[in-house]
Amino acid sequence: MGSSRPTSIKASEATRDRLRVLAQERGTTITELLEELAHSLPTRAEQEQEQRALQAAAELGLEYTGQVQEAGHSAWERVRAHRDGAE
Repeated sequence: MGSSRPTSIKASEATRDRLRVLAQERGTTITELLEELAHSLPTRAEQEQEQRALQAAAELGLEYTGQVQEAGHSAWERVRAHRDGAE
């Protein structure tokens, strides 16, 4: 997750102190805690994409299991890689 350059985020002292306690309780750092939080909450676009995938699976008569979800993500990654390589 943390492959990009660190940056600063402004927060109140109370928020910073709470983040420090939460991170300590979990045996991690504030940075890792914030990264985990940011990556665990889907964006609106991700929610809409997931809803479209659920609808498509239903139209195909498929149960939208984790395995189906992973297969779909994998297929789109291959499509993107092929498309990006062809340009």
